[in-house]
Amino acid sequence: MTATSAAAAAARATVYGYPRQGHHRELKKAVEGYWKGRVGAGTLRETAAMLRAANWRQLADAGIDEVPTGDFSFYDHVLDTSVMVGAVPDRHRAAVDADALDGYFAMARGTQEAAPLEMTKWFDTNYHYLVPELGPDTVFTANAAKQVAELSEAVALGHTARPVLVGPVTYLLLAKPAPGVAPDFEPLTLLDRLLPVYAEVLADLRAAGAAWVQLDEPALVQDRTAAELNAAARAYRDLGALTDRPRLLVASYFDRLGEALSVLAKAPVDGLALDFTGPAAANLDDLAAVGGLPGKRLVAGVVDGRNVWINDLAASLSRLGTLLGFADRVDVAASCSLLHVPLDTTAERDIDPQIARWLAFARQKATEVATLARGIAQGTGTIAAQLAANRADLASRATSTLTRDPAVRARAEAVTDADARRPEPYAERAPAQRARLRLPALPTTTIGSFPQTSELRTARADLRAGTLDTAGYEQRIAAEIQDVISFQEKTGIDVLVHGEPERNDMVQYFAEQLTGYLATRHGWVQSYGTRYVRPPILAGDISRPEPMTVRWTTYAQSLTDRPVKGMLTGPVTMLAWSFVRDDQPLADTARHVALALRDEVSDLEAAGTPVIQVDEPALRETLPLRTADRPSYLAWATEAFRLTTGGVRADTQIHTHMCYAEFGDILPAIDDLDADVISLEAARSHMQVATELADAHYPREVGPGVYDIHSPRVPGPDETATLLRTALAAIPADRLWANPDCGLKTRAWPEVRASLEHLVAAAQEVRSTL
Repeated sequence: MTATSAAAAAARATVYGYPRQGHHRELKKAVEGYWKGRVGAGTLRETAAMLRAANWRQLADAGIDEVPTGDFSFYDHVLDTSVMVGAVPDRHRAAVDADALDGYFAMARGTQEAAPLEMTKWFDTNYHYLVPELGPDTVFTANAAKQVAELSEAVALGHTARPVLVGPVTYLLLAKPAPGVAPDFEPLTLLDRLLPVYAEVLADLRAAGAAWVQLDEPALVQDRTAAELNAAARAYRDLGALTDRPRLLVASYFDRLGEALSVLAKAPVDGLALDFTGPAAANLDDLAAVGGLPGKRLVAGVVDGRNVWINDLAASLSRLGTLLGFADRVDVAASCSLLHVPLDTTAERDIDPQIARWLAFARQKATEVATLARGIAQGTGTIAAQLAANRADLASRATSTLTRDPAVRARAEAVTDADARRPEPYAERAPAQRARLRLPALPTTTIGSFPQTSELRTARADLRAGTLDTAGYEQRIAAEIQDVISFQEKTGIDVLVHGEPERNDMVQYFAEQLTGYLATRHGWVQSYGTRYVRPPILAGDISRPEPMTVRWTTYAQSLTDRPVKGMLTGPVTMLAWSFVRDDQPLADTARHVALALRDEVSDLEAAGTPVIQVDEPALRETLPLRTADRPSYLAWATEAFRLTTGGVRADTQIHTHMCYAEFGDILPAIDDLDADVISLEAARSHMQVATELADAHYPREVGPGVYDIHSPRVPGPDETATLLRTALAAIPADRLWANPDCGLKTRAWPEVRASLEHLVAAAQEVRSTL
């Protein structure tokens, strides 16, 4: 038997992670019930164990030979890693020592006494992780209880299981200096202190029966310095040299490993798991260039774990055939954890069956992985029926009239550079806007949404069920808008919003009104903690049949003399928080969406809306992981925003909003958006972005958030005023706004009332000192 045929015969199917929530979001309900005191800790843990068992059973039934453990989390897997290595901030230590579960949630959400960990995006996804806080005095201690317990559960149920951990290098590269630590402190300097803790965890997992442990190192697909690559080499030299350990599988995903591939290929580990989809397809050539992985296991991620389109099985089999010569054993996997896609297409009864054939959610992707593994292990004859059906489904999509609209394409091709630029520079627009709006110094506003109450959700559900007619539903929406406007007026907010009671989600709401989009009913994907979203599916060319927001915005404006913002989601975020087309360049799709939104902006302005906010929280999130790929992305992304907003008058003020990302490396692009006002998350990061904008000489108006809406904490007026003064040290008063970090839909009304009252009081107090 040749080496290639031996590798094929040994091929097995695996995945790196699976959606956590359950078919009916049982985890969300249990966790939130625990927070509210309706569910006890024992019941919460029983629900989690049930969901884990169901996930493993689904994977095994699909044909997955080796299931992951440790990927399940009550809130976030990076937070779980912080607990595993004992990296608990001092302000939360007492809470963790008193009750591990309550302390865990305190780190995630904060308490009235202690702020939570900072939250930001997991690489270029819409998943948010809790940022580890480290300093030169950090002492790591091993606590593998969660990882060992979940492995033991899977083994007891008869599964072959592989624990999945965040790798030590990625963990440190994701970390930030703790509060009070010098900002230039580099957490990676703690590597030698952290590795013995990982060694202890690996020994505990081996004792619990782990044959393999996966260490995820996605940070290595980014551009890394020589020192960082040397740290990775040292980490896996030391871990590989351990005698009391399972076999080690080092995994990367989301892009090509590049320079790090040769480092890991030479390391004394037992296997690598690589992504071979999208830009990471370059890993194939890079793997050939380093001479493959002789004597090692290769786990080949050939099924896209981040999008919902069916796999091209024939193309994947061809790629796997090439890879068989590169390692002693080649297994098949999805490109990354299936956490990033919904659970099961069979729950979607409202999607046209013809279109449903084009889709694969987590459960279907697991089946694709197993089918491919069987194909290379037993021969393609064993999967002939699946290959034939797959070819037919791919052809159906390629020839469908849904995917192409000649009118949309003609309009996009006619766009000129002038269409994507406002004719007046900001220096001319600003006086016109100030004269029209007549706002005080440090004007106050919110980001857009107000709490989505249980009454609103019930009304929406009743409308879908047919137990509430359209007129009754619209009366409920109108009453909610009246309440929101009245509250803002009484509180003293300067620029109001209508609160978005009619919107289910900032992307889905628009997708449901645009042609070319598909909406799901059960396609939930975790964004952070218990926050789940249903990303729509971008299936065809996009257009706007009729106005989407004008009616409720103008109604809100009729209730007040203060300016009311029109609220839209920007084109890049419409792509980033959807499952996008993979059959044309993203730049083309972005232009189609931008033109549809441009029509909405035009109609809002014609209706007299003086302020229009076009949110782009995903601009930074979608930034390519490799520096070389960024200029082309930023060029089309910023053009799409300007194309959306470029047709308005000088005295119409354009706002945009971004949150929970690292903005420092895209400041020129933020400037290139040419928005009049930008609001950004800043509370958890202690106004870091205000300093970054000042250092970059950002010339327009800024609203760095002074209220962290992802925590139940209600900051007092003094705390909020302190943040405003910190911002004032960087941003001149005539260009500074006061606002929350993000929309308020996830918060309860009591928190919102108190926090906004404190925000206004803080702004008035600071304003009085100017």
